Order: sequence, then C-alpha cells, then structure tokens
Amino acid sequence: MEEIEILKKVALGAGEILKEGFYSKKEVRHKGVVDLITQFDKKSEEFILEELSRYFKDFTLVGEESFSGKRPSGKVIYIDPIDGTTNFVHQLPFFAISIGAFVDEVPLFGVVYNPILDEMFWAVKDKGAFRNETKILVSKEENLQKSLIATGFPYAKFKAQKEYLWSVESIATILPKLQDLRRFGAASLDLCYVASGKFEGFFEIGLNPWDVAAGILIVKEAGGKVSKTNSKEYSLDDFDIVASNGKIHSALIENIKSWDDFRG
Repeated sequence: MEEIEILKKVALGAGEILKEGFYSKKEVRHKGVVDLITQFDKKSEEFILEELSRYFKDFTLVGEESFSGKRPSGKVIYIDPIDGTTNFVHQLPFFAISIGAFVDEVPLFGVVYNPILDEMFWAVKDKGAFRNETKILVSKEENLQKSLIATGFPYAKFKAQKEYLWSVESIATILPKLQDLRRFGAASLDLCYVASGKFEGFFEIGLNPWDVAAGILIVKEAGGKVSKTNSKEYSLDDFDIVASNGKIHSALIENIKSWDDFRG
C-alpha cells in the first residue's frame, strides 16, 4: 500500500473516534488558560501513533499530545489528532485530523480529514492536491480587495502581549482592503481551503509543526505559495506563516505586519 493510502486509511479510522466524540459527552481539561484537551484528543492520537508505527518504522512520530522536547530531523511524521479542539468541544463541525510526513525538512505527503463534513484533503509531492478524489487548485483571483482571507488568534491573546497586538494591528490594517476576513479556528483546514480556492489567503502566528505540516504541502501542490510574513521561505521552526494562491501573496504581506520586525 502506498504511503498516502496508509495515511488516508489511518485518518479515516481516527475520524470514527472523533465522530463518536463529537456527539457524546466530553471530559474537557485545560492545557492552558484557553487551550483545551479532551479524552478524544488522546484516543485519536493513540490510535494514529499505533497504526503509523506499524507501517513507518523508520520515521519519528511526533504527536501534539505526546511530544515534548526538541523537534527531530530526518524522517518525521507530524500528527495533530484534533486540530480545532475548541470547535470540537462546542460541537462546531470545523476541526480535522492532520498528518504530514517530512524527509529532511521536505514535505512528501499529507492528509487533513474533517470527519463530520467528510472532507479528505490530501497531497503527494509533485503529484497534485485533492479533496476526496477531486483534484483541487488555488483561486485565480488577483485583486486583494476581492479576496477572502482567513486568520487565527494566538493562544497568548489572553496576556494581551506582542502576539495579541500583532494580530489586532494586522487585522486593523488589512481588513478594509479585503472582501472579508474569516476566523474558523483550525489552521489545517484554513490551509486546505486556500488550496481548494475557497480562501485566497491565510496568515497566523504561534502555530506548531503538527498544525501545518500536511496543509502546507496541500497548498503548494494546489499551486499556492507559503512563506513567512516577511516573504522569506517558511520552515516548521518558524513562528509566522502566510499562505495564498500566489497571485495576491505580495499584496497580502504588504498589508500585515512582519512578525520579525514587530517583535523587535
């Protein structure tokens, strides 16, 4: 079985766990002031880790709920068992399982699966991006004023420190220059919606590798572009990310704050 088919099969299995959890009572704990975790985050991750360990013995598996320490190099699979746990807890059907595989910092294949909407986004390097079995491409829109853009807010917002200020100042600058702005609360799906042409772009800070590992490959394979807020190449160690259809990328970056400049 090809690697991508294994990832899709594993994501579908984890999706069954999350579908059960979505409609049932949840045990909700706080990892931080606003960062939630449920028993289904752990069940989903345990299932994914167990299944992937059978097939990818030479890969390091990095799961959001089990990882601690320095990010590994070489062959790595990044796993988010529920991206959008807050939505999951509130029974909003905008969350996903995200699994992305990298070799020497190069994304090779990835899957983002929303089990409630039954949307499976996936990509293989140099082979295109898909939603279920349909090939997807980024939007052709070239005008920022006609663009729908997605963003997210960092967990540090409750401290009203630099991360929070960067977000609100960037939004204040760019919002009048857009068709509109959306904040759905699951970066993996935001990236997939850029890839499928629903959004023209996306920007956020404070994300982790498991949030974006699959999504950035899906965007690129759909013809889009991914960078930092200062236009430099994005890596999984970076704090800030911008993704777009490529056509409005420069205009998007010109109208949000560079995180590197902003933080000083």
